[in-house]
Amino acid sequence: MNLPKHLLPTTVVGSYPQPDWLLDRAMLSKSVPRVRMQSMWRIPDAQLEEAQDDATIVAIRDMERAGIDIVTDGEIRRESYSNRFATALDGIDSDNPAIITSQSGLQTPVPRVVGPIKRTRPIELRDMEFLRRNTDRAAKITLPGPFTMSQQAKNEHYEDDEEMAMAFAAAVNAEARDLQKAGADVIQLDEPWVRNNPELARRYAVKAINRALEGITVTTVVHICFGYAAVVPGSTKPSGYSFLSELADSNAQQISIEAAQPRLDLGVLKDLSNKSILVGVLDLGDPEIEPVSVVADRIRNALKHVAPERLVVAPDCGMKYMPRATAFGKLKAMCDAAAKVRAEIG
Repeated sequence: MNLPKHLLPTTVVGSYPQPDWLLDRAMLSKSVPRVRMQSMWRIPDAQLEEAQDDATIVAIRDMERAGIDIVTDGEIRRESYSNRFATALDGIDSDNPAIITSQSGLQTPVPRVVGPIKRTRPIELRDMEFLRRNTDRAAKITLPGPFTMSQQAKNEHYEDDEEMAMAFAAAVNAEARDLQKAGADVIQLDEPWVRNNPELARRYAVKAINRALEGITVTTVVHICFGYAAVVPGSTKPSGYSFLSELADSNAQQISIEAAQPRLDLGVLKDLSNKSILVGVLDLGDPEIEPVSVVADRIRNALKHVAPERLVVAPDCGMKYMPRATAFGKLKAMCDAAAKVRAEIG
């Protein structure tokens, strides 16, 4: 399968809402877990994989029905975008977590790095094989980025955090190579934490990203955002990125940004003229399904700053915290808006 040839292809950032029969969504709404939270799943272990498979097919079909060109597996098997991969690596102790306190005083249990980080087995390979078997559309799979994972763990082994981030990058790279062989058309690294510590990110985030993407020949994306709308209210989001232009030096062909909820001034994209851009045109903090006309205006605004052949249309962020009917309605409005603008530009 190859990527769609038409202008303004549509995609999702990664996650889609998990059904309430599969996962306790009230428990999910309280956090973005860094360690494993098996208690979140409603299905007994013996039947959990089959149940996750069934829910994944529902997510894929929803994306296809909405008109999405580049689909994902909805990250249905994950408690969060990063913890499933990070906690499956050797050298990680998530059974005895450390506690990290954020600037706002929020305490979060995080994995401790107690030995050399190594990927000893595939982690998302079956997810990618299942996705490839169940859609004939272009398929994207996401991985947590090495810088972000290094910021979500307590280093008790490496000389410094850069050495730890590069070890995470090697593990991500080994996984990405397997996902590429399994038929991924797009591989995306989620790196939202570059905004939390831009000074540290400037020192080694791009170096770690490039190590993670070494030898990957399919389309690659780096996604950055200000956090899930359900967890980080729009009123607290900045109006600009503290780490963005630096990604021009990354090996990723595409950069994915949140733009709708923070009302981002897209003039910042001039620094990324060598990249294709996934522009977020769905505000996931808005509980209403935006009218097609509103989403179309956001796409037209993006086209003032990005050539149509370099623009991919997407939501701001992952959709897992939203009601499923709302997520589907928003995706349908986005796909209809993309089709409308596509017709206008020929």
